[in-house]
Order: sequence, then C-alpha cells, then structure tokens
Amino acid sequence: MSAPDSAADAPGAGGPAPATPETGNTFLGDAWVNAKRWTRKAVHNPTAFLLEIVVATFSLVLFAAVFGDVGSVALARAGFADVAYVTYLLPAVLMQATMGSAFSSGMGLVSDLESGMFEKTVVTPMSWTAVFAGKAAAELARVVVQLLVVLGLAVALGAGIETGAAGVAGVVAVCLLVGLLFMAVSNVVGLLARDDEVVNAASMLFMFPLLFLSPAFVPLSEDIEFVAAFNPVTYGVDAVRALVLGRDVSTVLSVSRFGGVADTVVPAVAVLAALNLVVGAVAVRLLARASSAEAV
Repeated sequence: MSAPDSAADAPGAGGPAPATPETGNTFLGDAWVNAKRWTRKAVHNPTAFLLEIVVATFSLVLFAAVFGDVGSVALARAGFADVAYVTYLLPAVLMQATMGSAFSSGMGLVSDLESGMFEKTVVTPMSWTAVFAGKAAAELARVVVQLLVVLGLAVALGAGIETGAAGVAGVVAVCLLVGLLFMAVSNVVGLLARDDEVVNAASMLFMFPLLFLSPAFVPLSEDIEFVAAFNPVTYGVDAVRALVLGRDVSTVLSVSRFGGVADTVVPAVAVLAALNLVVGAVAVRLLARASSAEAV
C-alpha cells in the first residue's frame, strides 16, 4: 500500500478538510416532503380534523339558535338591523374553527418531541426551517378545508356574503393570517412547556376569552372597547365581517383613506401581519434553539 504523497495529505496533518458532501436537498423539496408527511398523518387519523368541523358546525347552529333573538336586538341597536344574525355570527365561528385548528399545531410538535421524531428530523440533511414550513403548509391546508365546509353550511342556513367569490377568497386569506399567528403561539407554548395538556389548556385560555372580548358575537360595548383594541381576534373578526357584509365595520380603528370595505380590511390585515412577524420571530428563535439542542 503506497504512502501519502506528502505529509500534508495525511489525516490529521493539517491538510485541507474534506469537502462536505452535497445532499441534493432544496428548501422547497424538504418543505414538500414534510407537508406530505403531516398531510398523510392527518388522513390516516382524521378524528381530530372531523371533530373540529363538527364543533364549528355545532357552534354555528347553537349560537344562531340560542342568541338569535338577543343578537338581532343588539344588531338593530348598533345599526345592523338589515343583517341576519347568522350572517353576523359567521366571522365568530370561522375564527373559532381557525384558532382550534391552529393550536393543534403545538400539540403535534409536542408529540414529535415526546416520540423522538423531532430529534430524528433535525439531524437529517433537511433544513429545520423547511421542516416546519412544510408542517405549517399542511396545517393551513386543513384549515382551508374546514373554513370552506363552515362557509357552505352558513350559506345553507341563510348567511349571505355580499362580496361574492372574491370575498370568500379574502375571508379565507384573513383566517389563514389569524391561523398562522396562533400556530406560532401554540408552537411557542409547546416548546416552552413540552406538554400537550398544557397546550390544550392554553388553547381554551386563549380562544374563548379572546372571542368574547371582541365583536365576534355581538357589537362591542363601550366597557370592553379599550380591551378589544389589544385583542388580535378583533382585527380578524372585523376584516372577515367587512368582507361578508360588504361595508366598513371597523370597531377599534377609524380609517377613511381607502374607502368602503378596504377601510376595515387593510388596517386589520396590517395589524395581523405585524403580529405574525413578531410572534413568528419568537417561535422561529425557539425552534432554532430546540433544533440545536436536539441535534447535539
């Protein structure tokens, strides 16, 4: 066996380090692989997905029946006498369905942490950012299906969407912004607590207080208007309601620059986008720290 040509070529002699082998991975390819993984997981175990649709459906029917008369009186006093309560209620149910699905993201992350799948994933050549981008894409696709089912049921019950197909697309887009925000929140909670029971409790802690401290079910009273201004659900509800009713319905921001529906939608989307950047940055930092720790 021949000796190395020079001492510099010998292992450990200070020669050039071997080149890192190319993996052939791309960000989009890694994200697609993980999106398929989480989609397949949801298809193979659809119980949670179906239950979320059932809960949203039940909420729409129940709230419309129980609060219908009271809601109609409140709407008349607030200047919405021409709006059916089921139409006014629709944004509330869409927000509830979106937030419920979003918090399941944190539970899925905790499940991966407990099973060791998270550790196995981050030590692969795949980008951890792409791993979670694919996970989020699969979860958002599930949210879209749920939203379309609820919208179809609401229309069947008599709700109207004044802005038509374009309005439906806008409603889904706003709900996805809200969904991304609470996915980030749920992942932050999951990474800090590493306990699915804590994530489940946090979903209840966030969902119902935020819904009831917003104009989701009835127009805001002066007593909670100040609190509602700091509630992200308020901006999601306002934007969706403006698209459903085809008019400016902003409750905490007074903007008259864009005209009509846009006076509500544009500021609300700007607030939600800013919140996504802030909370998303926190979630990404925690995910990066967790990925580094698990990869050691």
